Amino acid sequence: MKKLSQETGQDLIVGLQGLDLNLEAKTLSGTGLVFDEQLNEFHCLWDDSFPEGPERLHAIKEQLIQEGLLNRCVSFQARFAEKEELMLVHSLEYIDLMETTQYMNEGELRILSDTYDSVYLHPNSYTCACLASGSVLRLVDAVLGAEIRNGMAVIRPPGHHAQHSLMDGYCMFNHVAVAARYAQQKHGIQRVLIVDWDVHHGQGTQFTFDQDPSVLYFSIHRYEQGRFWPHLKASNWSTTGFGQGQGYTINVPWNQVGMRDADYIAAFLQVLLPVAFEFQPQLVLVAAGFDALQGDPKGKMAATPAGFAQLTHLLMGLAGGRLILSLEGGYNLHSLAEGVSASLHTLLGDPCPMLEPPGAPCPSAQLSLSCTLEALEPFWEVLVRPDENLEEDNVEGDNVEEEEERPWPPPALPVLTWPVLQARTGLVYDQRMMGHYNLWDNHHPEMPQRVSQIMGRLEELGLAERCLILPTRPATDPELLTCHSAEYVGRLRATEKMKTRELHREGASFDSIYICPSTFACAKLATGATCCLVEAVLAGEVLNGVAVVRPPGHHAEQDAACGFCFFNSVAVAARHAQAISGHALRILIVDWDIHHGNGTQHIFEEDPSILYISLHRYDHGTFFPMGDEGASNQVGWAAGMGFTVNVAWNGPRMGDAEYLAAWHRLVLPIAYEFNPELVLVSAGFDAARGDPLGGCQVSPEGYAHLTHLLMGLASGRIILILEGGYNLTSISESMAACTRTLLGDPPPLLTLPRPPLSGALASISETIQVHRRYWRSLRVMKVKEKEGPSSFKLIAKEAPQPANPGSAEGLTTLEGNILDANMGKTNLASSFQESTPAQTKSETAVVEFTQDQSSEGAMPDQTTSEGAMPDQATSQDAVEGAELIQTPPASCTDNQTPRAPPLQGATPQRSPTKLFGILRTLEVDNKAQESPEPQIPGDERLLGEAAGGQDMDDSVLMQAFGDTDQAMFYAVTPLPWCPHLVAVCPIPEAGLDVTQPCQDCGALQENWVCLSCYEVYCGRYINAHMLQHHEGSGHPLVLSYVDLSTWCYQCQAYVHHQALLDAKNVAHQDKFGEDMPHSH
Repeated sequence: MKKLSQETGQDLIVGLQGLDLNLEAKTLSGTGLVFDEQLNEFHCLWDDSFPEGPERLHAIKEQLIQEGLLNRCVSFQARFAEKEELMLVHSLEYIDLMETTQYMNEGELRILSDTYDSVYLHPNSYTCACLASGSVLRLVDAVLGAEIRNGMAVIRPPGHHAQHSLMDGYCMFNHVAVAARYAQQKHGIQRVLIVDWDVHHGQGTQFTFDQDPSVLYFSIHRYEQGRFWPHLKASNWSTTGFGQGQGYTINVPWNQVGMRDADYIAAFLQVLLPVAFEFQPQLVLVAAGFDALQGDPKGKMAATPAGFAQLTHLLMGLAGGRLILSLEGGYNLHSLAEGVSASLHTLLGDPCPMLEPPGAPCPSAQLSLSCTLEALEPFWEVLVRPDENLEEDNVEGDNVEEEEERPWPPPALPVLTWPVLQARTGLVYDQRMMGHYNLWDNHHPEMPQRVSQIMGRLEELGLAERCLILPTRPATDPELLTCHSAEYVGRLRATEKMKTRELHREGASFDSIYICPSTFACAKLATGATCCLVEAVLAGEVLNGVAVVRPPGHHAEQDAACGFCFFNSVAVAARHAQAISGHALRILIVDWDIHHGNGTQHIFEEDPSILYISLHRYDHGTFFPMGDEGASNQVGWAAGMGFTVNVAWNGPRMGDAEYLAAWHRLVLPIAYEFNPELVLVSAGFDAARGDPLGGCQVSPEGYAHLTHLLMGLASGRIILILEGGYNLTSISESMAACTRTLLGDPPPLLTLPRPPLSGALASISETIQVHRRYWRSLRVMKVKEKEGPSSFKLIAKEAPQPANPGSAEGLTTLEGNILDANMGKTNLASSFQESTPAQTKSETAVVEFTQDQSSEGAMPDQTTSEGAMPDQATSQDAVEGAELIQTPPASCTDNQTPRAPPLQGATPQRSPTKLFGILRTLEVDNKAQESPEPQIPGDERLLGEAAGGQDMDDSVLMQAFGDTDQAMFYAVTPLPWCPHLVAVCPIPEAGLDVTQPCQDCGALQENWVCLSCYEVYCGRYINAHMLQHHEGSGHPLVLSYVDLSTWCYQCQAYVHHQALLDAKNVAHQDKFGEDMPHSH
């Protein structure tokens, strides 16, 4: 799936053998829902205010009942996940440990809970977690067993933080991870996409699959340069997976709060969807947390329920619609309930509500997306962008308006309304339109059979009877005069009474036109029928519609017929929509006919209320209608500048891959930013495979997907109006595929045989460059690589910056008080230290001192640096240029792929008093959570680890003097928790002796005590005996006898937690003769 083979030379017309004509297959319907009251039978026994509680599901149920959604869904009973199913992701020993929590008392549960991060345990936690996992598995069976189309599991506890042998972040078992493995094992699914839109990174899911190319994991989450939980370097954009799984982990980190719908949608359009279409999943699972909604106390984001409806809709186009949402987080009860409701409405086929402005991603989101794209480009051909535009990618160099840089105040959550429709899709067709025909050429491509053949196919497939057939009428003169001159209308009317020779002469006076006595009436009927459909959509009689009309219209100018077209039906329909709505309705016209719609462009080129986007063959001005009107630099005039968008293909063979690339990179970003109230499509099918004029290769399935992606706009109010298309089979199958999609059927599976052609990407990029000054959503571009950090800059310019770079929020000094309180003003800039992906990371504070404050004595203890790192350089070597060098660990385990399950058998009953030995075995000896370090780009290299267990460059602590008056030092903010705290054992009765020498070499300097066995050894730069002890024993946590800091070898970070205070205090008493001054 990485590098697709190039398609070798094909002729312009390749025939129809590749078309999937099996549209008669029965379409699945129905949305499954698992909602079981048993899942509310656990809560936190010692903290009634704990955010993850039963009231979450109560609020959701009340909302679903209020909106009548429960009765519309296919209800499924929750079932228990079997132990063998859980073992697809989790270790047997861990599952057994969780099972024994059923028999613990409150005190024991609390003790065990405290060994994990952000969890609580209840006697019913295990039962409910098994039910929650089983609920998702039940939906997997139903979707893959063709019982339903899609589904949602409204469950708790959440699951995406749970790891192989580790409870974490409210999560016991990882429901979506288990479901993915279950789908692969039981149903033979080969490729699964997991989308995690919870505001927290789903590290448990990522670690499960980060070496597995059969599961594509995409997470979009709050990160804030690692300041937000779970504080992992592995949550950043630079982590893309390992080994065979490299490129199959995608992280979009948000580095500020307040991210909105436009930011999330941009991530889907620019990153997720292109990769997903290349990956071609057979099942999509969503870790559907709703804590990114506005008002959530944890997420502090500003997304809306309507935004999550949009995300759900975009995912419904993948995997043939096989989509399952599994509830994760969400802690504002009102927002949570509305978010679940909106997503469920969308799964049921209801249209997506309109979005609130702004419609373009903010600068911080654009930077995150640029970094993610840069990291992924080597692995996905669909993300490759033309190199020739690199010099123009710097937005600052463009003359771009910046009026929207100001922050948008989050509005109150809008009250969503969902239309109640008599019918979903309207259809207009009138056989009288066949009366227009060529008197002199029976083989003219614009023949009457075009519409009759389409209509016959719609009837044959049963699609016509699923539509509401609307009456038609001719367009009135006032309607025609909104786009055409009175003189021109009169001239065409006069043709009704002309003789054959006069008709021939009149037709020849226009470009590519034939006229017969019925032409005027047929043209009026085509335009009038389109207006009828507009009326029905705006009145709410139908949601969307299809106009099977001829003659076509988009070439027709204000005062001239052109290219088989007489009256511009789409343009007249747009003006008619604005007239009956009583205001300048924002209308998007998408013209996917292979020929440029010159008439439509000219009619609206000064009107900012109409956004016209055309994708057409241009061939450097030599393809009909010739000239430069269809060039990418044609953007409109006066107030309409930027509202004419031309994607000019400069050759044949454009197919599904090229059109989808244009949709994702250009059409949809602009469309969402424009936020139309109605979408009209000039639906010519002469770009279809087999068309004699177009020479392109778009498939019926491709057209279905283009239609589906547009249906998220304008509350689903979209109308397709037939334009060109001259292969009768191609246009019939293509229109049928689009009609199915409008009726709510999921788009069919789409196979992309090759990546987009380089010429097509160049055309798309050219249009983007032209329009970036008008549309902020187009400013997500490549990040240029830098040679290295500039003078004394330790973070490369492209590295994502914190929302408030100068803030010292969240930074604390080390236990040993590295910075003297009297050293004067400090300047703190947060950055982050590497960690293994399974663990949290520590922060690095860059501390700046003025030259007149002596650097000597800057640290209370000069024998070591950085809080007496156990294996760290003790010297303070000056390094020119302040370049930091970081190397991967010397040895890393490679155990992320699911291991074979242990032998099955009954779990012996264990008493709670034996649990903690088991837990220590799990945590100390478990290497499953360690993964190889990714290759971190230069702009991500920050202060290296404390060298525990790896060879590091000695230059981790630096002073840079030269001509400057300042010196730079580093302090480290310890982790507030790590998963290896369970390895800390009680202090020996004899206490601690901070003067004790190394047990191997007798050294008295820089000694450390192991907090598991309490043996004492020297640090790395003495004889490294503590490092050797760790490698031999696996004991993770050690305490410095120099400054009483604690280091975790597994996390590669300092740790400061309540569980360490007893040992620290005893050592402090022995060292200073008094208790520590602070208890936190």
